[in-house]
Amino acid sequence: MKILAITGGVGGAKLALGLAKVLSPDEVAFAVNTGDDFEHLGLHISPDIDSLTYALAEENNAELGWGREGETWQFIETLESLGGETWFRLGDKDMALHIRRTGLLEEGQSLTEATAAITNAMGIEHEVIPMTNDPVRTFVHTQDGPLAFQHYFVRDRCEPAVSGFEFQGIENATLNPRITEWVEGADGVVICPSNPYVSVDPLLKLKGFTDALEKLPVIAVSPIVGGMAIKGPAAKMMAELAVPASAPAVAAHYEGLIDGFVVDETDRNQADEIKIPTIVVNTIMVTLEDRVQLARDVLGFLRTFRG
Repeated sequence: MKILAITGGVGGAKLALGLAKVLSPDEVAFAVNTGDDFEHLGLHISPDIDSLTYALAEENNAELGWGREGETWQFIETLESLGGETWFRLGDKDMALHIRRTGLLEEGQSLTEATAAITNAMGIEHEVIPMTNDPVRTFVHTQDGPLAFQHYFVRDRCEPAVSGFEFQGIENATLNPRITEWVEGADGVVICPSNPYVSVDPLLKLKGFTDALEKLPVIAVSPIVGGMAIKGPAAKMMAELAVPASAPAVAAHYEGLIDGFVVDETDRNQADEIKIPTIVVNTIMVTLEDRVQLARDVLGFLRTFRG
């Protein structure tokens, strides 16, 4: 079996690691949201790519829930003492990665090439594919006006009420050709349990992306469990958009794209509300074993669409 996994953020990266444990580099590649990317302190930062990179390298910071394991903070503490901007907490190890990426980009490499250089150096064999090499920037519309995503998410701690989203640059962005090449020989697509509005929609809105998936079975894993997001602001966003914070609402968001849906056991009583084939399994990934088991469950479900 050969699949493409769509992911963004920490929640999606958890399942991505499970898939990487079950499938070889020839069997799964990861298409990653880059709408969260931004320039900060003169550096190009790719939060979703980094979350996936640290997860696949098994170096994610379990204590914080984000960032890199064994992090130290001398840089950011020194910057703060000098009156610098420190709302986006950059650890020392994390800084090295951002400096390396920025340097590669300044040398003329694409984001795809820079990502490959970094992931290879970290011992990751699976392919991590940015959704595009062109700049796309997510803005969150709020009662305070539009906010760049990281300002909304990190600086303002998701406090402003959300009224919509904008992906600046999406009209002129080109789908990463590596994604097109990969899906041509793929057997299916898995949408990891990532925020449907800000982690998955940027990929889906790229020209040609949904067309490329048209002949493939697509299944999605709900990021909403028991009316709450396991990680991130998805449930809060849905409530502010007057959308029920529920697994069926996530399935409805993907209507016309997905062929199957995966919900947690907590939401078993809602499975009948979903109009497409749905399985009920444990989707809360606390341990590595949880990640691997969910990957096996998802792949088993996907195989039913391939006969």
